[in-house]
Amino acid sequence: MEYSFENEEYRKMYRHSCAHIMAQAVKRLYPEVKLAIGPAIENGFYYDIDAPFAFNPEMLDKIEEEMRAICREKLPIVRSELSRDEALELMKDESYKIELINDLPDDAVISFYRQGEFIDLCAGPHLDSTGRVKGNAIRLLSCASAYWRGDPDRKSLQRIYGTAFPKKEELERYLLRLEEAKRRDHRKLGKDLGLFLLMDEGPGFPFFLPKGMILKNTLIDYWRSVHKRYGYQEISTPMMLRRDLWERSGHWQHYKENMYTSVIDGTDFAIKPMNCPGGMLVYRSVQHSYKDLPLRVGELGLVHRHELSGTLHGLFRVRCFTQDDAHIFMTWEQMRDEIKNVIRLFDEVYSVFGLSYQIEVSTMPEDHMGEVEVWDYATDTLKAACEDMGKSYVINEGDGAFYGPELDFHLADSLGRTWQCGTIQLDMQLPERFELEYIGADGQKHRPAMIHRVVFGSIERFIGVITEHFAGAFPLWLSPVQAIVLPITDRASGYAEKIRSHLEDSGFRAEADLRPEKLGYKIREAIAQKIPYMVIVGDRDIENETVSVRHRSGEDMGAMSIDSFEALLKEEIESRMIK
Repeated sequence: MEYSFENEEYRKMYRHSCAHIMAQAVKRLYPEVKLAIGPAIENGFYYDIDAPFAFNPEMLDKIEEEMRAICREKLPIVRSELSRDEALELMKDESYKIELINDLPDDAVISFYRQGEFIDLCAGPHLDSTGRVKGNAIRLLSCASAYWRGDPDRKSLQRIYGTAFPKKEELERYLLRLEEAKRRDHRKLGKDLGLFLLMDEGPGFPFFLPKGMILKNTLIDYWRSVHKRYGYQEISTPMMLRRDLWERSGHWQHYKENMYTSVIDGTDFAIKPMNCPGGMLVYRSVQHSYKDLPLRVGELGLVHRHELSGTLHGLFRVRCFTQDDAHIFMTWEQMRDEIKNVIRLFDEVYSVFGLSYQIEVSTMPEDHMGEVEVWDYATDTLKAACEDMGKSYVINEGDGAFYGPELDFHLADSLGRTWQCGTIQLDMQLPERFELEYIGADGQKHRPAMIHRVVFGSIERFIGVITEHFAGAFPLWLSPVQAIVLPITDRASGYAEKIRSHLEDSGFRAEADLRPEKLGYKIREAIAQKIPYMVIVGDRDIENETVSVRHRSGEDMGAMSIDSFEALLKEEIESRMIK
């Protein structure tokens, strides 16, 4: 193994060792607590703890200081293996460890890691000494509740999160990024900018406000324009469909726990968690020829999925969202070219938002439909299409949909965080289940192949992503308010309203702030609201029929005619410039 923090395997081992150091520190300070599990995670580690008190920030500081002491002690970390009976005897006072041991298969190797007086059940691997960890580059970040083994019917434990780096400077850079991420939190910005609300009356069901609807509809308008150019037709399918349809699609067997169901006139119905089965019915409603293929069909469908309350998170994890779906029906020979065409569309869309991406090829899960040979063919086709486009990818074993392998597009935002949005899924199963057909050039009936794909993934989630990516300062074409007119004096209020009306008549989204407040206050308010342009008007502007323009970045663009200002806005909007 390469002993470098750039190596993912070593990085996980380092942080997993930090989780054990944290558990040892907790047990030294609070010996009455019970330990559950403590893995390494992306960017850090955590440990779940059952304590008769609530951990507070002062206690976390004490634990952190004790961790540094353990690092200075340079305790050897030694692995050992015990029989089941020996393991149960050793962990007799740790009820969660006893449960984990009892759940291990009969032939499992039961291993432990000891450092000083502390020993923990663990498969490892670990560093060879606590001295390998830099104590001044450890930070405990927060404490949250977590159900034991993720089961809401089990006890709620306290989860202490931490992070660690090999150098203090790297930790400090990471903490600065965390602070910036908090500043960009879409939940706070969504409320402050009047975009959306998250309310207890509808957990997981966001409320979009007028400005949020402008943003959402502008994204949808852009989606429609792109898809029209790429040859897609748009449809809309019902939100609720009968149980037998979901049985036929396989969702009732494979996805029912995430579906909202109802009974109408004695018949089971389900609210759609995805648009695919309705799209199958639309395709099957008419006879198709090979000349119709590829047939690209898009749908902005409102879908509902039952998510556990503990997993809900702003717009990133909700219970209803608009899925920007599309289904492409094609011959098997067209499959590779169609995948490449979708990748081109993704490239165009993501570049507009300044988002780069990494592709994952997600392969066959254990719970899958169809023959392994078909899965292998589909997976190889996805890889080949990426290679044709010069795209690199990584393999994500066993994480495909139950009906086919997929390409997952992980977008990187301005802070370097990644978000899984776009997906291209190959599907040979649903065309078979729904007996989809087309008439080939030979006059015979053939089974089409199919692509499921989303580019935004969810309109709502994508709004959350770009809100944080742009820190609420959206490009001009997306901004709910594109310009605000600010009169310097009350005498200029009439002229300000005239300018606002002129801008609106020209198709721009404009407001005027006519409140009897000082200009400096109005400018600060406009900047806080992330409005791209402030149009400042006073006596000289009235006399010269001009406007004085200021950008939210602080750039003073000087006086210009209203026609010049509108030409500037038009060029920036049409180019979808990120300024």
